Amino acid sequence: MKKLIILFSVILVIPIFGFTQTTKNLDYISPFHDGFAAIEKDGQWAFIDTKGNIVVDFRNDLVTTKLNNEEYPVFMDGRCLIEQKKADIPYFGYIDSTGETIIKPQFLNATNFSEGQAIVLELVKETVGKNQALGKDVVYYKYYEVIIDVNGDIGNYLTKKGINVVLDKDFLRQLPKINYRQISKGLYAVIDTQNTWSIIKLEK
Repeated sequence: MKKLIILFSVILVIPIFGFTQTTKNLDYISPFHDGFAAIEKDGQWAFIDTKGNIVVDFRNDLVTTKLNNEEYPVFMDGRCLIEQKKADIPYFGYIDSTGETIIKPQFLNATNFSEGQAIVLELVKETVGKNQALGKDVVYYKYYEVIIDVNGDIGNYLTKKGINVVLDKDFLRQLPKINYRQISKGLYAVIDTQNTWSIIKLEK
C-alpha cells in the first residue's frame, strides 16, 4: 500500500496598510456637513467625502458660508452655492455633490437650502418700449424674493412688488439684501423698515 504524503503549506498573512490617496498641503479643512467637508488650497475650494476622496475638485466659484465663526463652502440638502460674475455683477446658482451645475447662476442673491427650500432674488427683465433711433428695446430690471426647491422651481413669491435695480457695477456695488428668513418649513420671518419682525406662514 502506497503512502500518501500530504504537505501542508503554512502561509503567514501580514496585513499591509497603504494609502490610496493622500491630499497634502491644504490651507483649511472644514467640519462635515451633509456628508462632505470643504478643503481649501491656494485660494480654491474642493469637497471630500467621509472616506477622504475628493468628490468635487478644486474650483474658484464656490460660495463660502459663515458657521461658528469660520467661513467655508457647505452642502445643504445636496446643494452648494456657486457664484459667477457677468459684467462684474455676481449671480448665484447651485451645484450637486458631483460638481454638476443643477441651478445655473441667475439670482442676485441666494441662501443655502434648508428643509428642501432656499430663498433667492429672482431677476426679471421688463421691456417697456423701443428706442427707435438706436433700434434697441428699452428695458428695466426688477427682482423678487422667491422660494425655490432643490431643482430651482419657484414655489412662492415672498415679495409681490418687484424692486427696481440697475444692472451696472457702479450702481450695484453691494449684493441686494434678502429680507426673509426661513425659521422652519413653511414658516418665514421678515424684518420691515421699522426694524420689527413679522412671522409669515405659507400654505401648501
